[in-house]
Amino acid sequence: MTTTLKSKLHDDLNAAIRERDELRSATLRLTLAAITKEEVAGKEKRELSDDEVLKVITKEAKKRREAADAFAQGGRPEQAEREKAEGELLATYLPKQLSDDELTTIVAQAVEEAKAGGAEGPRAMGAVMKIVNPKVAGQADGGRVAAIVKQQLQG
Repeated sequence: MTTTLKSKLHDDLNAAIRERDELRSATLRLTLAAITKEEVAGKEKRELSDDEVLKVITKEAKKRREAADAFAQGGRPEQAEREKAEGELLATYLPKQLSDDELTTIVAQAVEEAKAGGAEGPRAMGAVMKIVNPKVAGQADGGRVAAIVKQQLQG
């Protein structure tokens, strides 16, 4: 029997509680709550697939990064450190992120595809993003992808 990502999170939460690891247990509790909230959203309750759970974890990790930046700018370094640590913990459940070189290569191929399809210049941003996003799903932050696409389109 294969274990789902959600059950792995539950197992890790139980282990964190047993080890009295406050940071890990608090982070996993919040993440599991977000997953449950997503499951009961809509007209009827459903079980999320591993891909959907990954999207929730990605969203939670992004929230932590943004909160860490906000706390750092607001002069609250201890809160920023905690948020950063939570974000790093969540990142362990996400697929390995693409390096800048790998991402640039994928974007360059997508730009060529878009040009072949008639899209040209900065207006091609949407067409290129449609090609790139499925290829890098979960492996690169959308902001990073958009920045590289913009840079490539400007030549």
